[in-house]
Amino acid sequence: MKIIIPGGSGQVGTILARAFHKKGHQVTVLSRNPAKAPWDMAKWDGKTLRPWAKTIDGADVVINLAGYTVNCRYNKANRQRMMNSRVDSTRIVGEAIAQADEPPHTWLQASTATIYAHRFDAPNDESGIIGGNEPNAPDKWNFSIKVAKAWEQALDEAKVPNTRKVKLRSAMIMSPDEGGIFDVLLSLVRFGLGGRAGSGRQYVSWIHYEDFIRSIQWLIEHNEIEGVVNLSSPNPLPYADFMRALREAWGINFGLPATKWMLEIGTFIMRTETELVLKSRQVVPGRLLDSGFSFQHPGWEQAAKDLCKKWQQ
Repeated sequence: MKIIIPGGSGQVGTILARAFHKKGHQVTVLSRNPAKAPWDMAKWDGKTLRPWAKTIDGADVVINLAGYTVNCRYNKANRQRMMNSRVDSTRIVGEAIAQADEPPHTWLQASTATIYAHRFDAPNDESGIIGGNEPNAPDKWNFSIKVAKAWEQALDEAKVPNTRKVKLRSAMIMSPDEGGIFDVLLSLVRFGLGGRAGSGRQYVSWIHYEDFIRSIQWLIEHNEIEGVVNLSSPNPLPYADFMRALREAWGINFGLPATKWMLEIGTFIMRTETELVLKSRQVVPGRLLDSGFSFQHPGWEQAAKDLCKKWQQ
């Protein structure tokens, strides 16, 4: 296949590009700052039609991952970057597909499981409760949902009648790659800081990177699936249990707990936000399971052991 990955120079894009390239597919990553890679790289700005648009013509699949990192402080400038980078890139990918003589048959568009409500009572499948109206949720949490909604709306508004569109509401993708979320969490464990955060009751939704790759391949192959799809393991779990399993996988019994005020200080120093830790994300992959997809790493205890082993290699 000919696969185009806009915004694919980050960790998630690299995971996909590496996997598809290894299987012999023709992969092109669109990046603002293209660097040397085993696959093709092309420069784009994520908002205007330029020569990069020619790569879309004749492609089989487009996997748009573009978007400014959420691992930042939600100040005014960063909020604008987060919103604009997602909406603009989705809009311009749609325009490139619309003008192609041979448009791709599938457009997989990144979204986020953060779009669902902060809740503890029940999991969210694709028909779950969309967030944004929780009375006790901080304004910054509601902003993240506003971004997710605008992101998906940009996909809905794209006029590409010959291309199937899929919204990828992804949970946290756990891989041993340096700088990823698993690497950060394992660092906390290794330094004795991987204990309960806040109440510890908030749910963590996650997916092993191998299942993430396999689910993307599955969606490409199953043309009957379109619209919203949750990419997450079928077994989210409370943060306290999540970190306990990670400590056990690493062979450490103790993890210093962190209160909410401690997290506020820590995330300020790390230039990030407490939402990434404290929001309860209880998400399950209803449509993947209904379509017959089988997870190789359905449970976190086993997945954590596998990731720790790969991290050390």
